[in-house]
Amino acid sequence: MAGEQQARVVVGVDGSPSSVEALRWVLRYATAMNRDVVMITAWDVPMSMGYPTVFDGVDWAGEARTVADKALADTADLRSGVDVTADVVHGHPANVLVDASKDAELLVVGSRGHGTAVGMLLGSVSQHCVHRAGCPVVVVRAPAE
Repeated sequence: MAGEQQARVVVGVDGSPSSVEALRWVLRYATAMNRDVVMITAWDVPMSMGYPTVFDGVDWAGEARTVADKALADTADLRSGVDVTADVVHGHPANVLVDASKDAELLVVGSRGHGTAVGMLLGSVSQHCVHRAGCPVVVVRAPAE
């Protein structure tokens, strides 16, 4: 239909193995379903007991951009013909992804990211997204090592 907006899917990437696998999954899905992809890498200053932790000289946005660029480089073989927008966004990853899901067809996240509770079965960001996203959510596990 003329003037119809292309359906898009959102994927959260933090550089963890499961988030990169989520990006791979999304790229295969987008190719098969003719969808645009918005890859979001969110960053926030770590907190300790409710106060920002002091890390003088850390370029948080630059570090997040490096993570996003590496994920794109690692999945270049799957991006042919897929329109991918890579956004680096300041904010808590769970909130940023839920906000982005409001006008998305699908939200895809890794099962566990680089959070502090690495041993949990389902990470806090993915769990938050499953319960609060404005669209269906796919949670992707990293391949067994």
